[in-house]
Amino acid sequence: MNRSEYKQSTRLLNNGDRRYITGFDGLRVLALLGVIFYHLMPYSVPGGYLGVPIFFAVSGYLITDLFVQEWDRTGSIKVGSFYLRRLRRLYPTLIVVLISSTAYMTLFAHNLLAQIRSVIITNLLFVYNWWEVGHGQSYFDRYNGESPFTHLWYLSVLAQYYFIWPIVMILLLKFIKSRQRSAVILLAGAVISALLMAFLFSPANTNRVYYGSDTRITPYLLGSALSLLWPSTRLRKIIDKQTRQIVNAVGFLLLLIMIWMTFALSGTGSIAYHGGIFLFSIISVLMVGIVAHPGFGWDKWLTNPVFKWLGSRSYAIYMYQFPVMIFYEQVFTNIAAHPVLNIIAEILIILAISELSYRFVEIPLAKFNYRDTWGFIKSVVQPSSSLGWKRYLAIPIVLVIGIAGTGAITAPTNPSKNTDALQTKLKKDSKKTNQKNAEVLKKQKKATKESNESSALSKIRNNNKVKLSKQETALKKQYGLTPGEIKVAEKIPLTGIGDSVMADTSQDIQDIFTNAYVDAKVGRQVWDAPDVISSLKSQGNLSKNVLINLGTNSPMTLAQVKDVENAVGKDHNIYWVNVHVPTQAWQGEVNTTLQKAAKKYSNIKIIDWNALASNQPTWFYGDHVHPNQVGSVQYTKLIAHKIIDDQTK
Repeated sequence: MNRSEYKQSTRLLNNGDRRYITGFDGLRVLALLGVIFYHLMPYSVPGGYLGVPIFFAVSGYLITDLFVQEWDRTGSIKVGSFYLRRLRRLYPTLIVVLISSTAYMTLFAHNLLAQIRSVIITNLLFVYNWWEVGHGQSYFDRYNGESPFTHLWYLSVLAQYYFIWPIVMILLLKFIKSRQRSAVILLAGAVISALLMAFLFSPANTNRVYYGSDTRITPYLLGSALSLLWPSTRLRKIIDKQTRQIVNAVGFLLLLIMIWMTFALSGTGSIAYHGGIFLFSIISVLMVGIVAHPGFGWDKWLTNPVFKWLGSRSYAIYMYQFPVMIFYEQVFTNIAAHPVLNIIAEILIILAISELSYRFVEIPLAKFNYRDTWGFIKSVVQPSSSLGWKRYLAIPIVLVIGIAGTGAITAPTNPSKNTDALQTKLKKDSKKTNQKNAEVLKKQKKATKESNESSALSKIRNNNKVKLSKQETALKKQYGLTPGEIKVAEKIPLTGIGDSVMADTSQDIQDIFTNAYVDAKVGRQVWDAPDVISSLKSQGNLSKNVLINLGTNSPMTLAQVKDVENAVGKDHNIYWVNVHVPTQAWQGEVNTTLQKAAKKYSNIKIIDWNALASNQPTWFYGDHVHPNQVGSVQYTKLIAHKIIDDQTK
């Protein structure tokens, strides 16, 4: 929502004064900060995604307030005029973000171009959120080829609301004479949307409820209902002191609750979708009502030069944030070494680009006469142009458009068609792992009947005169293990559960641990593990020793580690490989969490892969995270020594 629409939606008070609710700038800036810091520090601000319901609540209130005022003045709503204003507001920055980002990816990040044509088309049609439901990755998957356009789902949802809302309001205002009854209808719709979110929620895939327009409309409907019951032009300026103090105190309490939920309500758990987001939406709308009232203090308290500046540029800041973060983290690959400094650098870049966009894209194009587009183009190409030197700016603009077009045309339609070395290896290893798993299940059942006491395994380990086959001799040499260690590893039943790092090293693990069953999946998150473990248990495929490699794709909490430990069971040994993700700020925090878990749960043992892998760039593919052939050997050797040492105590 731009500032001109704020003014339109709050123009007339009972005494005829013009009014602009500056406090909404502050409220929206707080929401924007939550979203940005969630993207920058998902470990520290796990509920930052809750800024989106605030945006929806404010938009619902202001748009409905605008329509009601227009209806009361003229008896109608100019739908076509509203659509044109929205397109003029949303399209210019969106198009610049899509073109400039695609051009950058074409030149410097070609691996991110997969499906770019679909991304561009669905964004231009404002249906990108529904495309994300079926084709996009989880909003909470913070690694695994994260798209620089994921955040644009919000814009598509908002545009869809803008498209349908004039029609909804005309029907309500024309056929439902009572504003209170109309508000009740909207409140009922908000409850239905919240129930739909709870009903459709699946922990295995949050895309449907997180991106779906129907499941995210609750705060918008609540804000709209509020505008019917609490119209900005019917609020008294003068409020008695006691009421003002009570409501101001309530506002302070609501803000504290919102801040607490921003730091506490993770978007990966069921609580958020079974009422958490609904509760936050209600609180947000109550806060909107308090800020909107001229008799309370919150409009003034949320008004200051900083919020005014950020509020006027909030649309650009939101739009450019993700591309800047994704591209920055591809260039500066050692984010984890200096997370705070890198966060500051990213914020400064986002603000600088947003300022340029505001001055040279948003303001000029908001005033541009699109009916004279052809005349403007002719004035640019004419030698005697009145634009002077400014017409030469068309050269880099055309060049960027050409590069973006080339990238969009040549980009693969499906990410699975990318054929870099890592992806080729993952596909090949996945087939081999599935074949070996079937054989391993039979071996594990036989192995459990044999004596695997530590004393027996210790004797085997110390017998370095044991004869090895040619294959075992090759493994001994490749992984730097003794003959006894090779024989011990063959007797240890092991179940591996992990993400793409384990998928990348699965063949090495199964070469050493011939009784290892590996269940690894690209993009797997720590919150996926309990269901995977339960499934393995029910099938009798969970061995006493469980190897876990999770935490690469996003932050994790101690509670999530506890869920994994509970699912595995205290009678099992859990060997958890810590993460080496130098390109992400959460590396240190994840590893600290795992250390805390190891101190709290006696059956969790940490394998310190990060310490061994640090400062070893030649061990990894270009993403600096997945071990190459050399790194896979080192990774497996470390795991083998840790488990063998533990099993032969």
